Amino acid sequence: MASELDLSSSFIPSLYKPAALLPIARHRQSLLYLVETYPVTIVVGQTGSGKTTQLPQYLDQAGWCVDGKTIAVTQPRRVAATTVAARVAEEMRCKVGEEVGYSIRFEDLTSPATRIKFLTDGMLLREALVDPLLSRYSVIMVDEAHERSLSTDVLLGILKKIGKKRPELRIVISSATLQAEDFLRFFAGEELQKDEDSNEIGGSVGRIISLEGRMYPVDILFLDSPAEDYVERAVKTVFDIHSQEADGDILLFLTGREEIDTAIQLISEHAATLRSKTQSVLPLPLYAGLTTEQQLYVFEPAPENTRKVIVSTNIAEASVTIDGICYVVDCGFAKLRAYNPNTGIETLTAVPISKASATQRAGRAGRTKPGKCFRLYTQQAYEQLPDVAIPEIQRSNLAPVIMQLKALGIDNIVRFDFLTPPPAELVIRALELLFSLGTIDDYAKLTKPLGMRMAELAVDPMMGKVLLSAQTFGCLNEILSIAAMVSLQGSVWVQHDSDRKNAESMRRKFAVEEGDHLTYLNVYQAFVTKGKKDSKWCRDNLLNYKSLQRAVSIRAQLKRYLERFGISVDENPPLSTSRGPDLSGQPERVQRCLTTGYFAHAAKMQPDGTFKTVSGDLTLYAHPSSIMFNRKVDWVIFHEILQTGDKTYIRDISKIEKSYLLEYAPEYYRVK
Repeated sequence: MASELDLSSSFIPSLYKPAALLPIARHRQSLLYLVETYPVTIVVGQTGSGKTTQLPQYLDQAGWCVDGKTIAVTQPRRVAATTVAARVAEEMRCKVGEEVGYSIRFEDLTSPATRIKFLTDGMLLREALVDPLLSRYSVIMVDEAHERSLSTDVLLGILKKIGKKRPELRIVISSATLQAEDFLRFFAGEELQKDEDSNEIGGSVGRIISLEGRMYPVDILFLDSPAEDYVERAVKTVFDIHSQEADGDILLFLTGREEIDTAIQLISEHAATLRSKTQSVLPLPLYAGLTTEQQLYVFEPAPENTRKVIVSTNIAEASVTIDGICYVVDCGFAKLRAYNPNTGIETLTAVPISKASATQRAGRAGRTKPGKCFRLYTQQAYEQLPDVAIPEIQRSNLAPVIMQLKALGIDNIVRFDFLTPPPAELVIRALELLFSLGTIDDYAKLTKPLGMRMAELAVDPMMGKVLLSAQTFGCLNEILSIAAMVSLQGSVWVQHDSDRKNAESMRRKFAVEEGDHLTYLNVYQAFVTKGKKDSKWCRDNLLNYKSLQRAVSIRAQLKRYLERFGISVDENPPLSTSRGPDLSGQPERVQRCLTTGYFAHAAKMQPDGTFKTVSGDLTLYAHPSSIMFNRKVDWVIFHEILQTGDKTYIRDISKIEKSYLLEYAPEYYRVK
């Protein structure tokens, strides 16, 4: 026994598996042969089979980057693009930004030396605006295509077109599910029917190759009766596992940042009461709003005698692989986009996941050794889940997509080859919105210069309109700062729950009665003058230093876009009062300018303090984080909507006058 102890104390397990041991390694030759031979290769493999990290390296070693060509690997999520790039750079012994780089919205870490480039599918679409044939790429790999995100679907349609003009381009699609044949059928089109006899699906267009990942068995456990509150139940389950199960890290799936923060706090509080000397618990969050450094923490091995508990959104379901997970706790829900064409409002709502997602989640427990998956729902509830989730294109606001397609020269949206066509109703609503924003004309062509410029800006159409109108309102500096602040993922305020009162009074220091947008402007300006060189100033004011630094860099990028359009940004506003640049009439200019873009997100306050949309069929509540929480106003516009439980909250709210709506959106609002 003693000798065994000595062994385990003198050896520490490697953080990474040698690439040669990954399931994909055995398939290296056949993968390279398929990519060489066929325009389209569909790779089916479990998450964790190594396809995302290894395949691009194989292609690079096989010479697909000669003559200055690049390999692109797209990801549906920003987190995946950055973390995978970091991992591959480490394997190739270079810094991120050299041979391996990434490009996500507002952040480009690539250089002329970059041969393998990870990017979000949205960013690759943006590159097609400048280079319609994506001619710098020899291979384009669309990873996690089965997630069927909006941009992935559009990208597949664009790649099908490009492939016809560039027969030498290689398209690799990786999919973790049974959808592989659908993808191949989509690319092969007519050819599939021709080859019935030869039994080979795909004809001369492509092939499917399956890399079976090493999967250890996973025991699946259901609740015998439904959970009242799945966050509380999840935390209880984590501690049951901690006290009763063998070593191994825990991955807990929840739906969003608020739930994750709550769970982490509950876990930390409970862990503090445990008298156990043997093992402690280290909870770590994983969601899109974290900084890149924070996201990388979850991959670090746990300290000695510590069990990691990673609390994640469905990011960890497919996009990133975390080693050492033996236990999965699955709440059974995920936040999905849902667009209601009647109200014209897109919400993020927690809905039950699909069976495919439940299987993916459970599979995360069987990577390193046999594991267990605790589902916080009953077997009966599982039986009723849909097999797969509805593709995003069938449940989203399509205005950004249609604007993008038109900018790519695809005017006839109905004839565009979609993997799954969007419902007509959604297309009509999007065209109406784009028309009332002035993005398209009566013939549904992009207007020049406004529509073309809106498509080029890396923000949604509503914010694009606001940015491009700001000069005429004389508030371009202010709008640039506001746009940067609302583009942040995650909050600028640091909330300490022990310290709610203090946090409130800190916020009030910056608060402007006109609402959140002008409050953000105050925070931004104070940061640039006082806090930029001094992170202590941010701590004292309970502001997130990293987020604000990011806002500065986003603002600089937006400013560069505008300067490319020949819109000059004068950085020295006239002398201002002590309250910051509050020139008389300035708030009103900003409010008017915001209305030119966000008129579709207007609401009227009711006597009971709730809001009603203009059509009157949706009741909204001001989010507690908003300055407008518990304030009296008449009309407001808002930036986004969140659905939690049975309430619909609006966030980033500004006061406006009803007359602005009629002035800036006469087509949209006809007075009854």
